[in-house]
Amino acid sequence: MADTTADGVERRLPTDEARELLALVRDIAHREIAPHAAEEEAAGRFPRALFALLSRSGLLGLPYDPEYGGGGQPYEVYLQVLEELAAARLTVGLGVSVHTLSCHALAGFGTEEQRAAHLPAMLGGGLLGAYCLSEPSAGSDAAALRTRAVREADGGWVIDGTKAWITHGGIADFCTVMARTGGPGARGVTAFLVPGDAPGLSAAPPERKMGMKGSPTAQLHFDGVRVGGDRLLGAEGQGFAIALDALDSGRLGIAACAVGLAQAALDAAVSYARERRQFGRPIGDFQGLRFLLADMATAVEAGRALYLEAARLRDEGRAFGRCAAMAKLFCTDAVMRVTTDAVQVLGGYGYTADFPVERYLREAKMLQIVEGTNQIQRVVIARHLVGPESR
Repeated sequence: MADTTADGVERRLPTDEARELLALVRDIAHREIAPHAAEEEAAGRFPRALFALLSRSGLLGLPYDPEYGGGGQPYEVYLQVLEELAAARLTVGLGVSVHTLSCHALAGFGTEEQRAAHLPAMLGGGLLGAYCLSEPSAGSDAAALRTRAVREADGGWVIDGTKAWITHGGIADFCTVMARTGGPGARGVTAFLVPGDAPGLSAAPPERKMGMKGSPTAQLHFDGVRVGGDRLLGAEGQGFAIALDALDSGRLGIAACAVGLAQAALDAAVSYARERRQFGRPIGDFQGLRFLLADMATAVEAGRALYLEAARLRDEGRAFGRCAAMAKLFCTDAVMRVTTDAVQVLGGYGYTADFPVERYLREAKMLQIVEGTNQIQRVVIARHLVGPESR
């Protein structure tokens, strides 16, 4: 089933329900998100009220089981929703992606009792999540994390350590936390669901970033944070495998957000090329610029096709990790090129904050870094091709 957007892009959607969902998202993006994006990003304001609206609209739990308040949507549909949100404001698209990532461990590895107790509020109750894997000394080498959880006599756990680069750090209502419960390496890591207001949990001041100023990123400090035994997710020592499983899906979210941002930059460049006149005619008449726009559009369409292919593999229950890494790599490199070229199309105006493309360029850089740098994606892809590196 096809759906054609205002810019002429035809999307393949599996059901009428999906088509209606995407129409709802576009309406929210047009009315509630895009008009305020530039002002709120410049002021560094996080749109918490908007996320409450998204939760009430059923958009914070789209790929999860309706039994627990989710939307029951395939990833093919969920990712296109993310793309629309990111095109309106990346802080929103990325925020939904991170929230979805933070629900993954409970939805996929929690017990029936845990899911029934916590998922409805997480998916549709207005809560916002954070995903806590990285640390100051454990970024790309996430298995080297030092945050430690120690079991108490009553079966509960005490967590101590620091997490870094946490999206929604300081404002999240719950955190999925990877902590060390055993020896060194991946097999010593366990996953926990920690309330955002747990005693002993505090946030450092938000990082001062070149872009995404409306999305708080901060270190989280765990100082004797106590959680009950019912907050352990999956089996003890399974946490790193849970984290990697979540990241395969999370990389698709980043890829979709990258395509949304690239589409927004392309739209701005095309609009400017049609209206700006030099030498007595629109600059879109000049072949050099037309070819630049053609390359930008090709990159956007190729990225969209790649992330959707990975999504369909996932929806079919097939292996999709390699394709997810490829999608994250290609789409985020593509958005960097497209936003750079969009600034070039606008010339001096593109370098000013009066037009959105300079913000798009600053935001695009972050997407090459989060949820596995693009160098790490190349490592993942190469391992699928030729096996692990020799030691």
